[in-house]
This record gives sequence, C-alpha cells and structure tokens, in this order.
Amino acid sequence: MKMKTKKSKMKKDRAKKARKKSSAAATAKPRGTNAAAAKTSAKASGATPARVRAILEKLDEAYPEVTCALDHENAFQLLISTILSAQCTDVRVNQVTATLYPKYPTPKHFAYANPAELEQDIRPTGFFRNKTKSVIGASLKIVEEFGGEVPRTMEVLLTLPGVARKTANVVLGTAFGVASGVVVDTHVQRLSGRLDLTRNTDPKKIEQDLMQIIPQDKWILFAHQLIWHGRRVCVARKPKCAECNLERICYSKDKTV
Repeated sequence: MKMKTKKSKMKKDRAKKARKKSSAAATAKPRGTNAAAAKTSAKASGATPARVRAILEKLDEAYPEVTCALDHENAFQLLISTILSAQCTDVRVNQVTATLYPKYPTPKHFAYANPAELEQDIRPTGFFRNKTKSVIGASLKIVEEFGGEVPRTMEVLLTLPGVARKTANVVLGTAFGVASGVVVDTHVQRLSGRLDLTRNTDPKKIEQDLMQIIPQDKWILFAHQLIWHGRRVCVARKPKCAECNLERICYSKDKTV
C-alpha cells in the first residue's frame, strides 16, 4: 500500500509540473519582442536639439521664403487643389485648376455641379471619381453648414469629405497661418526619414515625431522647405547630394556622394 501511495504521489507531482510548464509557455512573450518594440518606438538618433537646429538653419539658407506650390486665390481654392493633389503632381493640378476655377468660381458652383461633368474636368489628376465625390461633398458641407466659408480649425476641417490631416494642415498653415500640425506628404515623409528625424513610416506618427522636435513657429515653413528640397534636390531616386547644403550633416544610406 505504501509503494502504491508513493508512486501515485510521484505521478501527481509530475502532472503538476507539466501543467506549470505548459502555463508558463502559453503566457511567455516571444524572445526579442521587447527589443523590437523598443527599437520601433525609440526616438531617432538624429533628432537631437543641436542637429535639428543645424538642419533648420541650412533649410533657411536654401529656402528662406518658400510657400505652397499650388496655385490658388483663396482658402477654398487651396482646399480643392489639395484634394486634387492626392497621388498627383502640383504641376498637373495647377494645369487643371487654371480652367477649373473660372468654370466653378464659388463653392456653390462645385457643390451643385454635375458629377459626370466634373469628373471629366478633373480627370487628368487621377482617381477622378473619388475626387469628384470629395470635392462636391466638401463644397456642399461648406455651403450648407458653414455659410460658404472654409472652417479655420483642424477639428471642423476634418469633418469635410476628402479631408485628412495633411489637407487640413495645408489649408490652415498656408491660407490662415495657423500652425496646428506639420504637413506630411511624400516628400516630407522621405526626407524626414533620410535626415533621421523619425523612424516611423506612418504619416500620422511622422507628424507627431516632427511636432515634438521642430519649434511650432517653424511647422509651416519647415514642411514647405522639405517639400521644395525633395522636389529639387533630395529626389526619390538618385538624390543630388553634391548639390545639397545638408550633405555634411546627412548620413542617409541613400546618399550618392
């Protein structure tokens, strides 16, 4: 009887240990998880105050008074042009709006436009069906809810169809001089990564990173400067590093010199 009792107790102990091991395996975090998370969330090493100041000084030297490249006469036209600029060059947008705005001179003209006709008018900008819905939707809301005036706050602008943070920042910064954020388009995204000012790739996270390291009174100009620099010098393929006044403080793997 004593032998059986002893064997039974040993079996119970082994079973208990097995259950503990199984439970521990189920709740254990995969190796490297913490390191990977820390790497993703870590602040870019190039975003030190001294280096950021140096970058801003160089940008000021090269582009002291640049502004938005989209042609417009008022905040509403800028809003429409920015919506049209999605996946399209500013040059092409300006070509389209040169005849578009005389044809649709007010928000009401866009709000009550014939969708099929407007689609053809903006067709060269690409994605013309979705853009037509956004343009008409935003115009209609501006006419019927805001008295024909473009809203002047981020919160309200984001309620307009087709308007996300980038578009809202463009309108607020360029039309109204309101620095509520940093415009993050494809150029700002590319250059802020190359300059090691952020390690994120999502535009919303990039904007938050830039807002933490760039003085607020520089948010509007800084975005314009990066956009112009990205078009002229720090292009996507084969950047013209020999012509870049930031070359000495840039250590991007994409450098060509």
